[in-house]
Amino acid sequence: MHSPAVDPGQLEAFVAVMSAGSITAAARLLQRSQPAVTRAIQELEASLGLALFSRNGPRIAPTEFGVRFHEEAERMLFGLRHLHERAQAIAAGMPRAIEIAAIPALASGLVPLALARLDPTLLPAQVHLQAASAEQVVRAILSRSADLGLASLPVDHPGVEVRWCGRVPCVAALAADDPLAARPRVAIRDFAGRRLVSMANPYRLRRRIDQALAASGTVPAAVTATNASSTALALIRAGGGIGIVEPVTALGAPLDGVVIRPLDVEIPFLWGVVLPLGRPVAPAVEHLVAALATAAITLLPGFRQGSWDEIAGEPSRLALDRPPAGDEDDGQ
Repeated sequence: MHSPAVDPGQLEAFVAVMSAGSITAAARLLQRSQPAVTRAIQELEASLGLALFSRNGPRIAPTEFGVRFHEEAERMLFGLRHLHERAQAIAAGMPRAIEIAAIPALASGLVPLALARLDPTLLPAQVHLQAASAEQVVRAILSRSADLGLASLPVDHPGVEVRWCGRVPCVAALAADDPLAARPRVAIRDFAGRRLVSMANPYRLRRRIDQALAASGTVPAAVTATNASSTALALIRAGGGIGIVEPVTALGAPLDGVVIRPLDVEIPFLWGVVLPLGRPVAPAVEHLVAALATAAITLLPGFRQGSWDEIAGEPSRLALDRPPAGDEDDGQ
């Protein structure tokens, strides 16, 4: 069966409406007329055979299908822009761009430091860095839309190669005026009776934090959970609690007004550098893989590098860190 091709202009109109919130605002954003944007949306809906928006007079709201389709449309437009850049690079005889997908903590805290330390002559003119969940990072590697991935562990998929794994102790994050900030080290028991700012995903870092609290008999008064360390640090600075966070964001992208202290117990943050299995690796990517390790050594006290078995601890406990198949990662 022949399926009609999706028009990029229609996708652009749809994504603009989703971003701007209305057809009028999207028309201004795209510098098109409002009827032209409306027509593009209607033609896209007719092509797909499903409604992207529900209408209530002049107001529109995305349907469930529209919300789910939005991510795919954004990805396709992103790929088309990259294709245009690649065509220009080929015409100019330039090397292809490096595509990097990384969880937010590593995208903001480690990758920029590694890129800055590389000799610019070792990198192509175009480097694309996308922050994504660990599951999305793996999907990007499998689909070959990314040359290099950095994901929280575990990563257990036959289609990817884990080049090396990293392990570093989590830290306490405190508002600068918190009494605990005056101490050189924070005890896990100091979190008893306090509001804890922690990660949301129960199958990765949050699981190790909860295990450490339970092992010490520490019960926080309440918990505020988020899916990104940068958000956790902002909550802590605003007085929303005290946190146990991975140190890559805390030290690599520090936030004024937040004090970082070591903990008296080790709660490991684990991540891996992943590559497509069986695919040749460009020299620029190999240089970046090495630069990531150097940056981690420089930035992170207590950093360890090795294989999964070497950095994960006791082999008998590895099953504790493996989430059920299909669970989405929260970027940590």
